[in-house]
Amino acid sequence: MLVIASLLAGLVFGLGLILSGMVNPAKVLGFLDLAGPWDPSLALVMAGAIAVGLVAFHVARNRTDSLLGAKMRLPTSRHLDRRLVLGSLVFGIGWGIGGFCPGPGMVSLAMGEAKALVFVVAMLIGMGIFELFERRKQALLMRPA
Repeated sequence: MLVIASLLAGLVFGLGLILSGMVNPAKVLGFLDLAGPWDPSLALVMAGAIAVGLVAFHVARNRTDSLLGAKMRLPTSRHLDRRLVLGSLVFGIGWGIGGFCPGPGMVSLAMGEAKALVFVVAMLIGMGIFELFERRKQALLMRPA
């Protein structure tokens, strides 16, 4: 049941991305270009997503299990560290360069967009590099002094 619910949630999410225009890099770049002809329409999409997220997290924080019985694993840290800030900056730069973030990039790839293929490959390479650095860091930390 969890797999079917996950599939349906992904389909609804993807459809929402398509309907909102988030899979159109030109629309996204128009939103991010504050110096040019700014397109504020995605701000409404983001405001709606934030509102839904706030309600969902409020309900979820009082639960130990999801509605389908999976354990709730919500983030507990409220600490803003250098890694979070730098990661956010890299994410924003990538979003501004490509006009995609991971969700819309995957939906656009599934729709056959060639630009999305370049984005997704670059994203996977970046994730792989991050994983290599993390493993190397962990190995150094585990090494006896």
